[in-house]
Formats: sequence, structure tokens, C-alpha cells
Amino acid sequence: MNKHNTTITERFCKYVQVDTQSDPESTSFPSTEKQKDLSRILVQELLEMGLEDAHLDEYGYVYATLKSNVDHAVPVICYCSHVDTSPDCTGAGVKPIVHSNYQGQDLVLPDDTSQVIRTAEHPYLLEKIGEDIITASGTTLLGADDKAGVAVIMDCIQRFVNNPDLPHGDIRVLFTPDEEIGRGVDHVDIKKLGADVGYTLDAGERGSYEDETFSADGATIHFYGISAHPGYAKDKLVNALKIAGDFMSRLPKSSWSPETTSDREGFVHPVTMGGVAEHAWVKFIVRDFETAKLLEHENRLEMLMNETVKDYPGATAKMEVSEQYRNMKEVVSLNPKISEYAIEAIKQAGIEPQLTSARGGTDGSRLSFMGLPCPNIFTGEMAFHGKHEYVSVQDMEKASEVLVHLSKLWVEGSK
Repeated sequence: MNKHNTTITERFCKYVQVDTQSDPESTSFPSTEKQKDLSRILVQELLEMGLEDAHLDEYGYVYATLKSNVDHAVPVICYCSHVDTSPDCTGAGVKPIVHSNYQGQDLVLPDDTSQVIRTAEHPYLLEKIGEDIITASGTTLLGADDKAGVAVIMDCIQRFVNNPDLPHGDIRVLFTPDEEIGRGVDHVDIKKLGADVGYTLDAGERGSYEDETFSADGATIHFYGISAHPGYAKDKLVNALKIAGDFMSRLPKSSWSPETTSDREGFVHPVTMGGVAEHAWVKFIVRDFETAKLLEHENRLEMLMNETVKDYPGATAKMEVSEQYRNMKEVVSLNPKISEYAIEAIKQAGIEPQLTSARGGTDGSRLSFMGLPCPNIFTGEMAFHGKHEYVSVQDMEKASEVLVHLSKLWVEGSK
């Protein structure tokens, strides 16, 4: 790689070949040491670009500062992306393929020709005719979620370094591990970060801007039965596994679930279950854009739990609820400039902004409630968490351009 002269395509293709899959079963932080392999590469590249404080801390976070080149005070901006890839599909041995000058065809992935990215299933591809599309080879995910964001931020920093006349205040770079398993900001040092406003680079289609996410809780329902030797269990055994199965059958079939909801509808979603005859459990995620509605969903779950256990004399049950993250809009909306500047920056890049609400969460959801309001900007990453993941090079380039405009707008707005 030539110093300060690396294309966003080269960066991205290099980054995705580093296996950074996180592990939800791990108790360490980061959950996998291999995430640091990419983080060390990023630190070295940032140092080479002149960001003298770039470093990797013990938790796997990369911090760096591009110092202001203007003579007045400007709010400190943080640009943030995560280095880990989803546990849903392997990220080992990624072979990125650049489909140059894409012409609208279905993309057959060569290492497993049964894997075909079809325009009928991915209509956004038809908006990418003439662009350069990057995919994996058919046996792994690509890692555009969120190495596209990482490449965008690194490309933006390179633009500023190569063009010192482009105005910007202090820009803080933050790369996080373990976002995919919900632990991405567990150990972020907000004081050390020292930013006034942040933007994650982790959204999809060109022009999309997310200043709103779900609010989220986790819920675990425990069923306690009565154990007995199966050979002598008549009128004694109360099987907790059967109670849990009965309970699951009472969940609505045509509503209240991820597969039956869209837009601003909330849901409850069983993600894992297990147990033995004496004790069984079901874990849920609970999601809604309105934080107050989480309690409504949880009360309904508890009601179904109680109705179920009444049919099994001697059995008991309990539900445990834990907060996961909250709708960032509750924080972001307190400073209208955060969204105004982002939307204007997208327009200045020649793109029609698409204001969307994320049916999920980002590192920015939790960062917002840690004191760093942090909405989400597009990168072009699409079909993430699977073998059909793809990204447009031109989408990434436009995202980098947006960050340049956004930095300038914060400079101009602080005069």
C-alpha cells in the first residue's frame, strides 16, 4: 500500500480478508483476540498518515485524533465504526471479488455456485448499474458490515491529510470490537474520547441517515417443574420442557414477531431456549421505537407465562428483564444541528437524503446515552450477516465525501 495514496477499494478488500468474527459465548473482552489483528493494522495506517496519538487499548478499541486545521474552536466530532463481523456466518478466508462496471446481472459466486445474488431478491442492485460491486466468493460473508464503515472513515482521514486546505476541527476516530454481539461500547472511555458529537458509519443504501433506533430490552422466562424418576413419575413429574413448549405455542402466529412486523411496529422474539425436565428457559429480545411500549410487550409476555403455568399444578415461573439500549432519537433530537448538518452534507454530496428509522441498534444507540449523541450514516453495505453480502465502491466513496462536507459544516457553524 502506497502511503496516503490507497483507494477505498484497496482498503476495503484488505480489511475484509482479516477474520474478525466476534463470539457471543465468550466471556473475554474483546470476545475474540483476532479482532485486534485488524485494529493493529488500522493503528499503523493512522500513524503513517500522521495521527500521532493513534493507539490500541487493552479492550481492543482504536483511538486516534486528526487535529484541527482551523483557528477557532469547533465541536469535536467522532467518526465510529466496528471491526467485528457477525457470528451468523463465517468470516474466515474471505475472498473479495470486485465486479467492475456492473450491468444488472445476477451475481453467481464462484466458490459455491449455488450462492447467487439475484436482483429479484436484491433490487437495490439495479440502482448500481455502471458501478463496481464487491462480493465474497460464496463460502463466507463479506464483512461490509462494518468494514465498509471502517474503510470510509480511513478514506476520509486520507482525504484530509492529502488536502490540508479542507477545513475541519478535531476529528476523533473510534473503532470498536464486539458490536455484533451487543458489547461494542462496554469499555469505551468517553472522557478520553473527548468528543462532543459522534456519527457511526454503519447504515445501508446511499443517502440513508438514521437518527432513530429501536429501544431494546432482553427478557428471560424461567419455568420450574418437578423432577421425578421417569419410571415412577406418574402423578409426580411436571416437565418444565413441556411447559416451555406449551408457552411458545401460545405466542401469536401472525403478529408481534420479527417475521410479521415492519416499519414502526415493535415485536418480541425468542432467540434461544433450553433446559431439562426440572427447569427450562426461553430468552427473548423485546423491541419498539417507543420506549414506554417495551413495558407493554413485557407485561403481555408475563401474562402468557402466568396463563401457561396455571395449567400445570406444582409448576412455577418467573420473568427477568434487562435493559439493552434505548432509542437514540431521545438524545440526538436535543441538538438539532447534529441531524441538520448530516442531512445538508448528504445533499452537498449530490445525494437525496433518506431519513430512516433503524429496526435494530448500533453502537451509537448506547453512545448517545453515554453522553455522545451519535446517529448513523450510510456506507452502502447490503445483505449483511450472510453469504450474499455486497457493497458498492461508489457508495463508499460517496460516504467518505459526506464526512468531508459534514466536517466543514461543523467548522462553518461554529464561527
